[in-house]
Amino acid sequence: MERCSKGHYYEVSKHSSCPHCGINIDLNFERTMTKQQVDFPKTQAKVPSPPSQNDSNKTIGIVRKNLGIDPVVGWLICIEGAQKGRDFRIHSERNFIGRSDKMDIAITGDESISRENHAIVSYSPKKQNFRIYPGDSRGLVYLNDEEVINPEELQPYDVIELGQTKLIFIPFCGKKFQWK
Repeated sequence: MERCSKGHYYEVSKHSSCPHCGINIDLNFERTMTKQQVDFPKTQAKVPSPPSQNDSNKTIGIVRKNLGIDPVVGWLICIEGAQKGRDFRIHSERNFIGRSDKMDIAITGDESISRENHAIVSYSPKKQNFRIYPGDSRGLVYLNDEEVINPEELQPYDVIELGQTKLIFIPFCGKKFQWK
């Protein structure tokens, strides 16, 4: 055992200096690794072909592809929250809801709504029905005051709650009307 200048005892075989007082670091880096010559094999990289000009890299929904337009199939109307009185258009297939401008349905002004994918509202042209899905965000989604855990079918005038925003669902397409 060794005693440091401040009176602490420590074991010299385990410590180069007193562990209670701190350590001494040698910042004198004079030793370096010796340089080695490495020969890399010569290979030719394949250059990827550019994507075809007519592929915009954006997926096009079936309805839009068949009709040439992406028509409105329903609406969400804000009845409570920062966007009160505003309507949001629902299109065929999946509509992602969040507060980011990248979302299909962008609800701004409510910081308690996740930026992206807080919820999803979908319309199935084949089954002619609407569904709501929970998103992959931290925030919860409520349908008529019940938490949405699994996909739920939407009915006219259902109330959807995201953060501090309440939306009422109004369908346009269904059994009585279908875009053709």
